[in-house]
Amino acid sequence: MSNESQNKRAVLEARHHDPFAYLGLHQSRSEYVFRVFQPYATEVSVFDGKAWLQLERTDAAGLFVWRGKQALPTPCRLRLNYFNHLLEVHDAFTFGSSISDLDLHLFSEGKLQQAYRTLGSHHMELHGVWGVRFAVWAPNAERVSVVGDFNGWDGRVHPMRSLGSSGIWEIFIPDIGIGELYKFEIRSRHSGALLTKTDPYGFSFEMRPGTASRVVSLANHDWRDEIWMAQRAVCDWQHQPLNIYEVHAGSWKRHWDGRFYNFRELADTLVPYVQEMGFTHIELMPVSEHPLDESWGYQTTGYFGVTSRFGTPDDFRYFVDCCHVAGIGVILDWVPAHFPKDSWALAHFDGTALYEHEDPRLGEHQDWGTLIFNYGRNEVRNFLLSNAYFWLREFHIDGLRVDAVASMLYLDYSREAGQWLPNRFGGRENIEAV
Repeated sequence: MSNESQNKRAVLEARHHDPFAYLGLHQSRSEYVFRVFQPYATEVSVFDGKAWLQLERTDAAGLFVWRGKQALPTPCRLRLNYFNHLLEVHDAFTFGSSISDLDLHLFSEGKLQQAYRTLGSHHMELHGVWGVRFAVWAPNAERVSVVGDFNGWDGRVHPMRSLGSSGIWEIFIPDIGIGELYKFEIRSRHSGALLTKTDPYGFSFEMRPGTASRVVSLANHDWRDEIWMAQRAVCDWQHQPLNIYEVHAGSWKRHWDGRFYNFRELADTLVPYVQEMGFTHIELMPVSEHPLDESWGYQTTGYFGVTSRFGTPDDFRYFVDCCHVAGIGVILDWVPAHFPKDSWALAHFDGTALYEHEDPRLGEHQDWGTLIFNYGRNEVRNFLLSNAYFWLREFHIDGLRVDAVASMLYLDYSREAGQWLPNRFGGRENIEAV
């Protein structure tokens, strides 16, 4: 934006597409300008390496400014006064990007195999400060913010940095950690609609009916299945006996009061039962996050999150580990064919048909009332392939059973004439899915 008043208004109205160009520390001709937006603070000070310097409140909405001849040490340390309650934090807008150009390029090409290590939330250290990096793909957004308890769920406080044509938005929020609940607040560039969405790459979610994502570490489990994994790598599995026990974790057995068994309890009860019955593998119905118990996991909203119904991601790792130690393989039902229309999840994620097709003749399952992934979009293919890799690598899953394959392969699946669109060759095959 061209001038001070336009930049200021855009920040105060939470409409600035590039908030990092205005907030934080910048050199302006012969002086340095440091801007902070803290709508709930009564006073803001910054540490210059020797003393705390108070910022001038230039707008009643919560814009504070410091000007000086010497640059401040970065990342800048703030002292926030909330009606005589003092809090020292680092300023998020004085941290640079930690996502490489190569990762952005590979993601745009659909070739970032471990995209879940780049997008989503990651507790990490940056410039000697611990915090959480958030990243999300929303190419049609005017502005994206992270909201959570740490900022009063106020989208004005932590607007994210746009990483150009990749469509990815990023911010490192210092001094927060594991366990924080969060969502992304997205303002659509086209309609101006304000959307609040869960993290498509979130590793954990709060218990239903809540829908917020939760910051967790990628893994803290100490695996004990080295022998199983080594044998799996060399065995001729196509000529080995196979006897599969399919099970829904929430239905196999429950406590007397109706509570689900968690994964650690299932490891103690289900694994010995499967061994005794002579099965070689357990096939689990989907364990990714979903809002409705009755869907048995087949209407997924959190593709990278182990459902909180049955415990934490590390609880699930413990279950798989126990299976392997007992000589039992684990197959996971995986649902890349469709996703539900819940307004807080993937559907119209940035105000447009981002993960799905706009045309319902391509983008909607009539039988299930769900949306079909747009397999022709690189970033969507990257999302799904990275998700398959995630379960196999991070949880040592031995195989994926892909659900509803026919509905993925054929454009006329469960449709009458005139209700579907042919591929570019005039056929019924979904070439992008193949």
